Amino acid sequence: MSAKAVEAWQLDHLKAMVSYVYQRIPFYKQSFDDAGVSPSDIGHLSDLTKLPFTEKQHLRDAYPFGLFAVERDEVVRIHASSGTTGQATVVGYTRNDLTDWGECFGRFLVAAGATAQSVVQVAYGYGLFTGGLGAHQGGEAIGCTVVPISSGNTRRQIQCFKDFGTDILCCTPSYALHIAESAIEQGFDPPKDFRLSAALLGAEPCSEGLRQEIEAKLGLRMHDIYGLSEVMGPGVACECAQQNGLHVCEDHFIVEIVDPETLEPVGDGQWGEAVFTTLTKQCSPLIRYRTHDVTRILPGECACGRTFRRIDRIRGRTDDMLIIRGVNVFPSQIEEVITRFEDITAQYQIVLTSKTPLDQAELWIETVAEFPFDEVRKLEALRKTISGELKSSLQVAVDVKIVEPKTIERFEGKARRIVDRRERK
Repeated sequence: MSAKAVEAWQLDHLKAMVSYVYQRIPFYKQSFDDAGVSPSDIGHLSDLTKLPFTEKQHLRDAYPFGLFAVERDEVVRIHASSGTTGQATVVGYTRNDLTDWGECFGRFLVAAGATAQSVVQVAYGYGLFTGGLGAHQGGEAIGCTVVPISSGNTRRQIQCFKDFGTDILCCTPSYALHIAESAIEQGFDPPKDFRLSAALLGAEPCSEGLRQEIEAKLGLRMHDIYGLSEVMGPGVACECAQQNGLHVCEDHFIVEIVDPETLEPVGDGQWGEAVFTTLTKQCSPLIRYRTHDVTRILPGECACGRTFRRIDRIRGRTDDMLIIRGVNVFPSQIEEVITRFEDITAQYQIVLTSKTPLDQAELWIETVAEFPFDEVRKLEALRKTISGELKSSLQVAVDVKIVEPKTIERFEGKARRIVDRRERK
């Protein structure tokens, strides 16, 4: 599909979608009326900016089904957030929605080299979380053999690699690294002992350094995948074999990048907050949904020949950004630095405290097992070198604490990179 054809497709579907939500969802009718805009005002794609944003709080306020656009007998599945940071958000799917979801994820699997002979091991969590079932449906959509093992039970994950001949792995990057380290500890040489060829990893930011470490240890090519439960789960965007940006499924979504402060659109190449509008979802459509994920549109065409635009790897969330001594820092920037050091693992945590009048951030990192941890001079030299590299890269000094191997907790889903021990005043 040419770029012009994509734009024409998007405009037709945007007009239809704006009318659809206006007629079917009271929240959007009220929201559009309050903004003084009607569906007939959408004549060009640029008119999208006339429409108000949808926030996560709107989904929470509408709990559970207030933003559904179809009757209940058309809803064939429900997913929901954990609700750990507030009221859970609920998203419903019609049968067509599930078909579209499976097709989008299936495209990503094909881009990663999957065929009908592939064995796709889904180590995302199943249940209300969208990760597991999204990947599962994509694998089945293109005829793969799917292993629905879910997250956890790492020893069994490794056993399945060997016994079932898994060649595609789907999970979070931190869990993929944990599986790799566990397999090596058990005496396996993953590139030689397993058939793994690719991994579709997402649900958390992943630096280039972490990607290289996962690829080296498991002997595969990693594809960064993006999605969020409110929009579609994993299936919104993914890297192709070029590993140079994530192609957005623009026949199902319009992506905008806006300045998180002014909420005005920014140009291609400029970092900002990703905002998505769904074009085809029937049950839970969203108009200009603010993700708070920080990325940018990569200008230019991809060497793979696909015409869908690419977003850069997610740098972090606007609400995960740390302010260390007045400097904005994302955890992924710290990860990018520490993964350059062979003596340090990619596991880390940022511990926030309020020991002084100003909030303090201490970076905990751990050495690889081979490092002589008892040699104080070597340890101090390593700490100083990493501290200097962090200061040079981030333009701010970060307190570094090196701990012994396996000190930092591992997770079977999303890693917890920030530990907040600040006293609430």
